[in-house]
Amino acid sequence: MNRRSFLLSGLAAAPAIKLLGAMPASAISPLFEDVTANSGIRFKHESSRTSQKYLPESMGAGVAMFDYDNDGWLDLFFANGAKILDPMPRGISPDKSDPRFWNRLYHNNRDGTFTDVTEKAGLQGRLYGMGVATGDYDNDGNVDLLVTNLGGNTLYHNNGDGTFTDVTAKAGVGGSGWCTGAAFVDYDRDGRLDLIITRYVEWDFSSNIYCGEHKPGYRAYCHPDQFNSITHLVFYNNGDGTFTDVSKKCNVEGSPGKGLGVAIDDFDADGWPDIFVANDSVAEQLFRNNHDGTFTEVALLSGLAYDQNGHAFAGMGADFGDYTNSGWPSVFVNALANQKYRLFHNNKGTFDDVTDSIGLGASTMSHSGWGAKWIDYDNDGWLDLFVAQGHVMDNIELTEPRLHYLEPPLLLKNEQGRFATVPQQSDSVFTTSLAARGAAFGDLDNDGLIDIAINCNDGHAIILHNRGGNGNHWLMLNLAGTSSNRDAIGSKIRLVTDNGQQQTRFVSTAGSYISASDKRAHFGLGSSKKLRLIEITWPSGIVQRLESVAVDQILTIKEPAR
Repeated sequence: MNRRSFLLSGLAAAPAIKLLGAMPASAISPLFEDVTANSGIRFKHESSRTSQKYLPESMGAGVAMFDYDNDGWLDLFFANGAKILDPMPRGISPDKSDPRFWNRLYHNNRDGTFTDVTEKAGLQGRLYGMGVATGDYDNDGNVDLLVTNLGGNTLYHNNGDGTFTDVTAKAGVGGSGWCTGAAFVDYDRDGRLDLIITRYVEWDFSSNIYCGEHKPGYRAYCHPDQFNSITHLVFYNNGDGTFTDVSKKCNVEGSPGKGLGVAIDDFDADGWPDIFVANDSVAEQLFRNNHDGTFTEVALLSGLAYDQNGHAFAGMGADFGDYTNSGWPSVFVNALANQKYRLFHNNKGTFDDVTDSIGLGASTMSHSGWGAKWIDYDNDGWLDLFVAQGHVMDNIELTEPRLHYLEPPLLLKNEQGRFATVPQQSDSVFTTSLAARGAAFGDLDNDGLIDIAINCNDGHAIILHNRGGNGNHWLMLNLAGTSSNRDAIGSKIRLVTDNGQQQTRFVSTAGSYISASDKRAHFGLGSSKKLRLIEITWPSGIVQRLESVAVDQILTIKEPAR
């Protein structure tokens, strides 16, 4: 049975969709707890603010959850800025030599604490850092790290001994320009991870202009409309430690944008990974995989390019997710205040903007979102939605008093296709205002509950531990490819519980805002105590089925031989 057949065979009618108000506190057991103070993580992002209002100062950076040492526990990596002079002389690059500007790697001690191992690992960085991508590009069993920067990319090869080597020049993935989001994906299904990199705008320090009112305190970061779009980058994995820039050959170069977040999934159920790019203030982009090493940009034809009124918006963080359990991944994209976050429901390969029809627009109109992901935070079998928030303008209150630069995160609970704001205790991080940017998601303590790490612009990192508390069951699948890429990125998983509920996941570390999350596929199972079926379609095309699987475990599954 091919991928399309098994998806179509299990489709269920999408439930009615409606946004509810806040849930009663009595209905909530699981809560997120800010455990940063006791975690040993002391990371502070340094944007290096200046009076010049250089645009990169406002954008923040990403964060990654990945198991760099293969001990079964997720570690954390934070991208950081670099020193910017005020003003920057022509031809000078930001300086990262001061330790306060270093990127940081934290090793998970398996007891709720982390140790800074940056220097030992060799990951201090060399440019003004932006985004992060993770993936085992050489299939040696060790997860490698890609950092995007203002001025190009840095690829670190994982040596398998706790150290990394900068192989950017040898690999040929340095690129140029303002690189932001990135994703490892085997787009041609040859068993090797390729690399997709979004770029933001054509910008450098010499092109900075004055924006905002000409009076003290009112100078503002410029709108991206002031700068030209730029092409995204695609690097093909040659299988020998090097990559080839195929941006033009694969047809991506012909569709420039103002790219930030990037998400990967098979939106049309044809068995091939497609690419969604969140663009800031120009049309969103969906690159459909043509199965021959090329892509076609189809966002307009599929209903994803603009909002329901035909307007572009400030797309920043994005994620695919089958929130209706229909077998088809929908797309969430957040935006700036006054624009509304967008939810595009997948109707078997085309998308409908359901933002206003479910009330999501009204509830997010005054907010600005960045890192975002579909997660089943309460393990009830339905994907919920988390958004890290904060306005891009640090002085927005001067011109629009009802808006705020610092905002608390947003958590929306999915009640079988209906959404409700999750109430929190008064001392919760959900009542704490942040300049949140990148956010990564995964199970840091292997207890079956999704935790969150947030990189805040010019602020301290936040670690949110999911305390659970409702007794719902769960399963995590750690896939290992053989014919497929080692990380099994691009695999599609269909799970059926003992009560007949179907869920689907697509294995990827991408999504959110220029960040990388746990590659393990997490499923909340509610009260189900046994799984009737797990069906995995590997990128190689191999379909694997497991029956009568126990719950509440992390299950490693190796791709079978052909």
